[in-house]
Amino acid sequence: MQNERLRAAMAAGGWTHASLAAKVGVDPKSVERWVNLGRTPHRETAMQAAETIGEDVFALWPKLRQARAARAVSPELVALYNQRADLPVSGFVDLFSQARERIDVLVYAAVFLHEAYPRLNDLLRERAAEGCTVRITVGDADSSNVQQRGHEEKFGHGIESRCRLALMHYGPLVSTPGIELRTHGTTLYNSIYRADDQMLVNTHMWGVNAYGAPVWHLRRNGDGGMFDSYAESFNAVWATAAPVEED
Repeated sequence: MQNERLRAAMAAGGWTHASLAAKVGVDPKSVERWVNLGRTPHRETAMQAAETIGEDVFALWPKLRQARAARAVSPELVALYNQRADLPVSGFVDLFSQARERIDVLVYAAVFLHEAYPRLNDLLRERAAEGCTVRITVGDADSSNVQQRGHEEKFGHGIESRCRLALMHYGPLVSTPGIELRTHGTTLYNSIYRADDQMLVNTHMWGVNAYGAPVWHLRRNGDGGMFDSYAESFNAVWATAAPVEED
């Protein structure tokens, strides 16, 4: 089965089997098999090829989008993604879109959400208008913990600028009823994206950027489980965070 999306993207950019193969570092016959036989390359190769031709990797190879089935170590664990990059932004958008009571976001920056889905603020306003309580807390760029994370992940001062950019993205929501924005200076062990009784938890690993760290998809199943532990962690950070005032 041919990969017409890949064929069209290569044609639009003037890429041949040989030129794309040379850029990505594979044999031209491999690229030919991707196009003509619908083969799916290894994840890292696919991501490099997609970036080279300017296409979404999951649009070119949908099979890469599939999460690993979670073993029954916890009834709350729906799926496990090896890294956040494996989870399309639509997964976050769908999660927030389903919320009816609560949306919680705990991050340092996570600017990928606004970059990939410019309607994020509109979506959050719509959910708030329908009665959702929306709480968002981003990293305080002047916090020593944020700056330390930048050194550990080899971002340098980049993470501080990304925190400021996140604050700019969410800033227009400050005066919206039902939405509260705060900044925090805690050591962030996990980024949390909650919608009612579902949650995406992006774990953090020393020296690894967030997009390269695993994500748990949790669904609450009674009191005292993993979901509640992460929810309590969010509440603890929220209690220390500083409200962002309207300019």
